[in-house]
Amino acid sequence: MLKNRFRKYLPVVVDIETGGFDSTSDAILEIAITLIDEHNSKLVTGETIRHHIKPFEGLNINKESLEFTKIKLDHPLRNSLSEKEALEHLFKIINNHKNKYECSRAILVGHNAHFDSSFLKAAIERNNLKTPFHKFSVIDTVSLGVLATSQTVLARICEELKIDYDNNEAHSAAYDSKITADVFCLIVNKFTN
Repeated sequence: MLKNRFRKYLPVVVDIETGGFDSTSDAILEIAITLIDEHNSKLVTGETIRHHIKPFEGLNINKESLEFTKIKLDHPLRNSLSEKEALEHLFKIINNHKNKYECSRAILVGHNAHFDSSFLKAAIERNNLKTPFHKFSVIDTVSLGVLATSQTVLARICEELKIDYDNNEAHSAAYDSKITADVFCLIVNKFTN
């Protein structure tokens, strides 16, 4: 079972788009999780859930970050939630999935996972929330990608693994989370056969 692969930790892919690089001063603008499931003893990419985030009051949003992510904060269809609402919703989903697989904690999987983890920890602290994630351990697909392909860039790892990668969709939390989950599942399945 999935719980036995990672010492009762449930891998959950997280991708966060931000207003900059400093988790203590820059805002979260978007967050997505992709659940990992198991089918016929193989890891498979599950459902992706994304929330647009209302920037937390007082945090920075750098113009360059908006240009890079192509996020338009004033877009009329950008239905955003507060950090607290979004995280509470996602944590409930993670906890239900964790229970489904009889796991004790979730473990954050990400591409440059410490970046996403640092922003998530800062938001959890700001909003006085309880995390479903392991406090300091993460699984980074940069490291897995180097092991499997000798590449570190997500697009190049996907190219080596023959995973379709659309540069026009990249840097949206939902797309990056799903692609990272595809990479994670393929590499873990390859190395556990």
